[in-house]
Amino acid sequence: MAEPQKMRTRVLMLLENNDYSRDVRVRQEAKSLAAHGYHVDVICPGSRAGVEAVQDGIRVWRYRARFAGDGLFGYVLEYGYAMLASFALAVRIAVRYGFDVVHAHNPPDTFVFIGLVFKLLGKRFVFDHHDLSGELYRYARFSGKPSGLVYRALLALEKLSCRAADHVIVTNESYRELAIERSRVQPERITVVRNGPELRADESLAEPAAKPATRVIGYVGIMGRQDGVDLLIRAAACLRRDGVQDFHVVLVGSGDAMDDLRELACQLDLEGVISFVGWVDPEGLAAYLRSFDVCVAPEPPNGYTELCTMIKVMEYMAFSKPVVAFDLLEHRRTAGSAALYAETSEPEALAERIKELLDDPELRAELGRRGRRRVEAELAWEYQERALLHAYSKLRSGRRLQGGRLVAEG
Repeated sequence: MAEPQKMRTRVLMLLENNDYSRDVRVRQEAKSLAAHGYHVDVICPGSRAGVEAVQDGIRVWRYRARFAGDGLFGYVLEYGYAMLASFALAVRIAVRYGFDVVHAHNPPDTFVFIGLVFKLLGKRFVFDHHDLSGELYRYARFSGKPSGLVYRALLALEKLSCRAADHVIVTNESYRELAIERSRVQPERITVVRNGPELRADESLAEPAAKPATRVIGYVGIMGRQDGVDLLIRAAACLRRDGVQDFHVVLVGSGDAMDDLRELACQLDLEGVISFVGWVDPEGLAAYLRSFDVCVAPEPPNGYTELCTMIKVMEYMAFSKPVVAFDLLEHRRTAGSAALYAETSEPEALAERIKELLDDPELRAELGRRGRRRVEAELAWEYQERALLHAYSKLRSGRRLQGGRLVAEG
């Protein structure tokens, strides 16, 4: 008699600060889980509500994004609405399909309350720690007038999320150390899954985008107030002031600082030197990366950025591109000798390092080779996928599947 077919473990992913199609980390995790026998539902905001079957094993549920946070009240409104919309969709999915694991991608850390509700119903809760919300608030977005009360509340939510989670996934060793020291999480309940790029065999064959100048300085990613793109624009002004000719800055991406960045470029008389491309599809992104001569990660040094791993840095390295960045702890841990580091936090220091690479094609090529080798040997998504699957095997440790549901052994 044939054995009954096992039902796949179902994972519900919660995402708020991005659309699924634009969040590389969430897409990679969802695709990896689906490829290894899990069924994945993703809840996220979008331009309109709807359900999209992305591929076998992954289904994306979008609620219409109605609020964009700007200031404390704006974020309370955005996150409050997102929580209600996400919970409503989670209940709908639970009733219609069921799920076994709630996998919450922060921010916001308030997703813990949805996780706790479903933990009461026997589900497992995974906290995927993308951003240090407390440090982001205190050092990066509200540095001029941070409230101690808000900061402490954000730290309390982080600790609650870490302690309530059956397993905590973090993006780097700095986050792991904080989870152990600040939230008192047992090390065996923490797994580091870095934001590694996927290596494709055809990357070296990708057709580069048309170059607007002989030498192109590139940036890829979100353009929020904490991302330092304004420093890159000011560095471009420094290069022009110092007589550097025949270069162009291409900015790929978008964010809540876009209007301010465009205005800054106009104020510095850089309209002909800087292009704002916006978001592009993966093929378009590969084309732009192929066309860049120097890639920049301009996040300024502070208590938040020191501890964060920027996926853009590994994307640059995967395409054998040299990197210029400020001297941050996690930049050093990620790029190592594949980058040149600005010695101070001033745009002049950033411009000096960019100029050094613009003037030295051999150094650009050598740094690019170092970065690519490091990705191939350690940082690529294939290594991170193993860590993710190991985390899920830990999650299921001591439990077995019965009728597609996780239940306690014995």
